[in-house]
Amino acid sequence: MLGACLASVLSFAQTRQASGNSQQEFLEKLVTAAMERTNHSVKYVSAYVHLDYPGGDVPADTGVCSDEIIRAYRTVGVDLQKEVHEDMVKNWSEYPPKAKWHQAHPDSNIDHRRVPNLMVFFSRKGESLPISMRAEDYSPGDIVTWDLGGNVPHIGILVNTKSAENGRFLIVHNIGEGPKMEDVLLSWKITGHYRYFGPPSLQSH
Repeated sequence: MLGACLASVLSFAQTRQASGNSQQEFLEKLVTAAMERTNHSVKYVSAYVHLDYPGGDVPADTGVCSDEIIRAYRTVGVDLQKEVHEDMVKNWSEYPPKAKWHQAHPDSNIDHRRVPNLMVFFSRKGESLPISMRAEDYSPGDIVTWDLGGNVPHIGILVNTKSAENGRFLIVHNIGEGPKMEDVLLSWKITGHYRYFGPPSLQSH
């Protein structure tokens, strides 16, 4: 009996270690994908665009802050357009009020491109982590959202390159001049801190 219990404990520990290693590997690939985005020239265009579904994207030389997150995740095999749309179809009431967008039903062309929707999605399907003003509480691969002031939302991703001045991990984001890698983690009011490893079907591989 004791041997069986010990074997179960060891098996559980090995499973957790394998899962942890897999998640860390995923985050490393995500960080690499985010950093690669800084090689692209992107004009900040927030216009509504009709997209293919799934796998749809605005023109490659345009986009907003959320599009950089979407593109980084697509590189590692996660289609946020599809994942967010499917969750909103099933859980419409869980997402932010739609009155200001004059929207009565889910829209796969735009829902995943709105930061408030991504915040709800990441908190529902990923890990919602504590908000802190301590830079050391944030790790590469973490998604962070901010209020730029006046209730203007913004989103970016931490990467594994540090600021030479203060040792903080840099953020890849697009705040109007295309995807950049900058020391802006504590520049605005942080409204969300998330970690998302993709849908269960991807995590089980």
